[in-house]
This record gives sequence, structure tokens and C-alpha cells, in this order.
Amino acid sequence: MSTPMVFATDEKIGSLLDQSITRHMMSTLTDQGGKICAEYVWIGGTGADLRSKGRTLDKLPTKPEDLPMWNYDGSSTGQAPGTDSEVHLVPRAIYKDPFRGGDNILVMCDTYEPPRLQPDGTVKDIIPIPTNTRSACADVMKRAEGEEPWFGIEQEYTLLNAYTKWPLGWPKGGYPAPQGPYYCAAGAGLSIARDICEVHYRCCLFAGIAISGVNGEVLPSQWEYQVGPVIGIAGGDQLWMSRYLLNRVCEMYNVEVTFDPKPIPGDWNGSGGHVNFSTNGTRKEGTGWDVIQEHCGKLEKRHAVHMAAYGEGNERRMTGLHETSSMEGFEWGVANRACSIRVGRLVPVEKCGYYEDRRPASNLDPYVVTRLLVETTLLL
Repeated sequence: MSTPMVFATDEKIGSLLDQSITRHMMSTLTDQGGKICAEYVWIGGTGADLRSKGRTLDKLPTKPEDLPMWNYDGSSTGQAPGTDSEVHLVPRAIYKDPFRGGDNILVMCDTYEPPRLQPDGTVKDIIPIPTNTRSACADVMKRAEGEEPWFGIEQEYTLLNAYTKWPLGWPKGGYPAPQGPYYCAAGAGLSIARDICEVHYRCCLFAGIAISGVNGEVLPSQWEYQVGPVIGIAGGDQLWMSRYLLNRVCEMYNVEVTFDPKPIPGDWNGSGGHVNFSTNGTRKEGTGWDVIQEHCGKLEKRHAVHMAAYGEGNERRMTGLHETSSMEGFEWGVANRACSIRVGRLVPVEKCGYYEDRRPASNLDPYVVTRLLVETTLLL
């Protein structure tokens, strides 16, 4: 089979500001007077946007409970009216900050209505706001913790020119050579903007994210990284924080990242958020394979429920083409990437292991998807 001719790009993207000045100041001014910078990160009103703001702490916390709760203007994020705009931030997970360095931290938070004084003088406790999907996920993970649900999430994304909204490195107003030579490739025109992938990889490792690998994907300018295996609620926390890190890295390069499940219509691959899943039952030698088959039966019965929550616009991706199954039906198979659920080739041989749910889109909410997997297979 002949390889199509691929041309390199002459596209140039420049940062908005001179980052050499930033690097100089950040590397020179390292004495913070014993203070810690904590960047609180949360999910905004669309359920997909990430917001953050920083505060100064007197000492380095050892656990999220050591951190103060905080609040923000929910009317500016689409999460509260202007007449009652305060939204409460509850710290849930701490990561090292690769941008500020030192002992500075990033804090993954979830969002609540603040405590309210009632007419009878009692105080109503905080309650999750509608866009807080973490709270329900944490409840389900607590109920299933005896099964130790493990997750490995494959996050695909596409890099865009922030000015044109066209994939980075593609001809202006045109298309590159057809798919085939780009997946896991090296070389000019084949691997586009590897710098972003590599810097993000290093940032995740520094932060303490359980990033297990990266690779170039089938669509030119499309990349993937994997988070996991992680247990329970950490799957959602770490994927959201890894997305925040990716957005910050792209910000430095003045490049846009999209998690749209089908960024380019036509004969081009979409972007998925496949979730690899296992439990104590599936990992048990000798009987795990039987448990996996039981799980697949349960997942088939709730296919419509899962599909409704597996990512906005997923119907544009899940057509039965380009390594996807159809949204309309459920099937599982061994080593079959056109199925809803793919089981690894060695699982029937070793009689235990994990399986991959290939239905979630790249813009999945990991709190929702991991909750549904545990709920359907372990709690119903």
C-alpha cells in the first residue's frame, strides 16, 4: 500500500505576550515569604468550561479538608442569578502547580449553594447546585467502594488555530492528505504541535495526575492521553484537572483545544473518551471473565440511559464508521473496535481483567460516565 504524500505546514502561531519576560520574572522571584499560592479550579455553567482563581495561604495544606472553603460570582458563570449570585466552593483534591512551581498548588473543587439562615434561626447546609455532577458520583463511589472500581480514561482532543477555528497545521480553507499516515506518526506534516502534547504530559506528571501515556491520533492535529488506572471518584477529579492543565498549556501557545466529538465532518475520525473499567469481581482470577459478561448484559439493558449522558453531539461521531459503533444498538465483542464494549483479546484466555466502554465522547463528563458504569453494573 502506497503512503499518501503529506506536506508540512508553514503556519505560524505566536503567543499573545512575550513569554521570555514571564519566564524571567517567575524564575527570579522565587521567595514567596513562606506563603502558598492555591489556584481553586471548578466546572462552570456549561458543564464543560473550567474556571479558576487564586488565593494566598499561610501554609501548605496536607489534605483538602485543611483548605478554606471559598465562593465566587455564579452570575458570571451561568450558575446563579445576579440577585443571589454567591456559589460556594468546596476543595476536593490537591495537585502540585506546574505553572507557579514550588510548593504552590491546584485545588479541584465542586460547587454548592451557600449555607442559608432560615426564618426559625437554623442554618440550612450547603446543597449541590444543578451543574455539580461530582456530588452524585461521590455518593455512588462510596456505596461501591468494596468493589474498588478502577478507571482508565482515554481523552482525545483536537488542536485548532484560535484565529480561524480550523485544525492546526491544515491548509488554509483546505484539507490535508487523507487519514492513514498520522496515527502515532513522527515527522513534519505528520505530527502537528507535538510540543503541546509533551508539555502537557510533563505538567500532568508534575501535578500528580496518573497520566499513563500519550499518542498522536488518526485525524491530523488530534492527540490522546490516558489517565489511570485510578480508583473511584479520583477518575473524575483527575480527568477534569488534566483538562484544566491542557487548557493552560494551550493558552501559553495561543492555540485552542476542542473536545468536540466530531470536529471535522466527513471522512475523518471523531474524538472519543473511552473508559476502561474493572472491579474486584472482573479482576478475580478464574471467574472475572464470567463477571464481565454479566456486566455487558446489564449495560445492554441501560444502553439508552448511558447514551443520553455520554457527551453532547455524540450522535455525529457514533455512526458505525471510523472505529465507532452505532448509537442505535448495543453490542460487545473481543478485540472489536466497532462495538459498544470492547474486551481485550487476553481476557477470555486469562479469565479475568477489564473492558473498554467505547461509547463516551471526548467531551464526556467523567463524573457522569463513571457514576453510570458503577451504578449499572454494581448497584442495580
